[in-house]
Amino acid sequence: MEYNPWQVTGEKNVYDNPWIRLTEYQVINPSGGKGIYGKVHFKNTAVGVLVLDEQLNTYLVGQYRFTLNAYSWEIPEGGAPVGTDPLEGGKRELLEETGLVAVQWEPLLQLHLSNSVSDEWAVVYLARDLRQETAEPEETEQLVIRKLPFAAAVDMVEKGEITDSISVAAIYKVQLLLAQGKLK
Repeated sequence: MEYNPWQVTGEKNVYDNPWIRLTEYQVINPSGGKGIYGKVHFKNTAVGVLVLDEQLNTYLVGQYRFTLNAYSWEIPEGGAPVGTDPLEGGKRELLEETGLVAVQWEPLLQLHLSNSVSDEWAVVYLARDLRQETAEPEETEQLVIRKLPFAAAVDMVEKGEITDSISVAAIYKVQLLLAQGKLK
């Protein structure tokens, strides 16, 4: 079932800004019924960076998330314009948010973030071999940086204190790699 059973009979752009575009599609669904489907198109690739130092500490970024109306603890995250190298976006975000520069980078995972309503795609990296420089947060960001043992970050996920999907997936992936002896 790898063919597309949806038929698009029309579309209109509902909203557009520098980060997202919302399109409403008129469709014939897989069972043959007419309907509408809304899609949020993201103009950036989401990029996450899980930092792990030699003592197995990691860094979290805390900030108030307008869309959630709540405070959120996350791994350093941001975006890279679609069509550009997400790794360069990850390096930029890590420096901006934490002041950290990593020598060693490796791809950790890729994931869709909310595929029922958006095409948002994320790429997550593991960053190691670190040096501290000066953070350069964007003017819209009011960030708190927290260095903690990686095991404490796992505990925060398990207690529901970290709910950001990129962070949860990255933390559990690194936990698995550590348990398998693939990271030290």
